[in-house]
Amino acid sequence: MRISFIIPSRNNLKYLKHAVASIQDNYGTQHDIVLLDDASTDGTWDWIQSLQGDNIIKYRHEGKERVGHIMLYNRGVEMSRTEAFTVFHADMIITKDFVANALKHLTPKSVVSSTRIEPPLHPPGPEKIVRMWGFEPEEFKREEFLKEVEIFQELPENKDAITNGMFVPWTMYKEDYQAIGGFDKLFAPMELDDSDLSNRMLLAGYNLVQSRDSFVYHMTCRGSRFKDGIEIEAEIPLPDGTIWYKPKDSEEYKALRGIKFREWFRKWGSNVLHDEFLMPKVLPKYNIAFAVKNCNLNILQLLEPWCDRIYIQDEMGVLKAAYFETEQKNTSYDLTKRVLTLEYNDPVGENDIVLEFDAKQFTQQSFEIIQQLSEIIKESGEVGEFELDIFKVTINSLIEYQNDYIVCKN
Repeated sequence: MRISFIIPSRNNLKYLKHAVASIQDNYGTQHDIVLLDDASTDGTWDWIQSLQGDNIIKYRHEGKERVGHIMLYNRGVEMSRTEAFTVFHADMIITKDFVANALKHLTPKSVVSSTRIEPPLHPPGPEKIVRMWGFEPEEFKREEFLKEVEIFQELPENKDAITNGMFVPWTMYKEDYQAIGGFDKLFAPMELDDSDLSNRMLLAGYNLVQSRDSFVYHMTCRGSRFKDGIEIEAEIPLPDGTIWYKPKDSEEYKALRGIKFREWFRKWGSNVLHDEFLMPKVLPKYNIAFAVKNCNLNILQLLEPWCDRIYIQDEMGVLKAAYFETEQKNTSYDLTKRVLTLEYNDPVGENDIVLEFDAKQFTQQSFEIIQQLSEIIKESGEVGEFELDIFKVTINSLIEYQNDYIVCKN
């Protein structure tokens, strides 16, 4: 089967050249390569334009501001001409059996992740192999890497084996991807996009598997989180005697990470959850409101993302105005529909589940309960009222809404 490699890039020309070369070296023109430039200023577009071949599909987002790889993946899939595709990063280097060993597990309504071999820039996990074959393309030990891959592919625990989980690079049918709307632009330009998509695929009944003998070398997050020339923040010894090199996150990444986690809480109402193989866990999404007496700006800032509506004592609208001024620019949600006043509304009559409490009594323990609220409500299992810590909890309905998020209407 012919597939398309979908590869967005922004100012990562050095890495992109090696990624494309690895595909061409292993497959020639056997597969399509869809290259999407996100307003790069490092010569990426000039280089893409110089590439020859009917299997190269080219796109550039013009402008001073980037749109992010999320939206470019959606665009790349739309432009692709094959029935299946692989989401690929510009900092990845492919191996010769990558495609065949992924496709042997591909069926309709399935997503096949390949196995990443990475330098020690992230904590280890059972879904990947940590090996130091170079942080940068110019120091990549290609021949040694390929020899080791041949050994890995033949190990009994890897050959033809699968586990469950989802992460880039992954392969699926174009029809299945478009059926659920692709990536959600809520998480553009980056961060938590994969977790959101894997949640929705799981809810849609897709089979999320990892091919244990389809390998790729991943230089890890070079497009956003870590910039060219890694700065090591700490060297952390692991129990097996190896070292995890904790890199310093870029300021851009840290700022976006905080913003996108708040968007995640607004959408899903819980933390990002998965097992050790990165198989997502999706909790019920309930319609939850907080009714807060004596609220202040800090409490409002902390709690608003964790509910569908928060009702506060704010008859003159001063607290709301202060919050909207700082927060509305950071969210795609309309905060005027999420932050309401107790003086003019009835939270118990307007919502499925309501927590009433006094902010003066709010503690860290109270916040931990809110973070686990979906699990607590699911375990309660019945309509009614009960006391929990500082909260008076009223459950009018236990309707679950998580399946409403399966299809993303970008």
